[in-house]
Amino acid sequence: MTAVGASRRTPIVLVVDDFADNREMYSEYLTFSGYEVIEAKNGIEAVEAAQGRMPDIIIMDLSLPVMDGWEATRRLKADERTRRIPIVALTGHALAGHSKGAKEAGCDSFLAKPCLPDQLVAEIRRMLEGGKSATGKAKGAR
Repeated sequence: MTAVGASRRTPIVLVVDDFADNREMYSEYLTFSGYEVIEAKNGIEAVEAAQGRMPDIIIMDLSLPVMDGWEATRRLKADERTRRIPIVALTGHALAGHSKGAKEAGCDSFLAKPCLPDQLVAEIRRMLEGGKSATGKAKGAR
């Protein structure tokens, strides 16, 4: 038997954003680009969806209700089951400190909104194919 996810033909992307229009736009474009998409609208839903579906990559807005994306990322990276899933922070907070803070929380990459859907797809492909995060650490390294 192969490792979990090794036999998947369609990578699963978890899109986490509290704005329905953003989730819909990214989900439709990612589906069109050949990905299976699951969605969450807050940090609690993101953690539950990641633990339940084990996506190949997570697109995480950092400003979320109920539980923010910072805390959701910390929880996912602290959990042995989900720590190796790459997380791309996608946020309107484009200040240099936010990028550094996102990486410290465990995000593997950072994109600022507004982000064109093709830029997001390019980053997803880079993360899934590259084996290294934007920080230079191997996937799953702490």
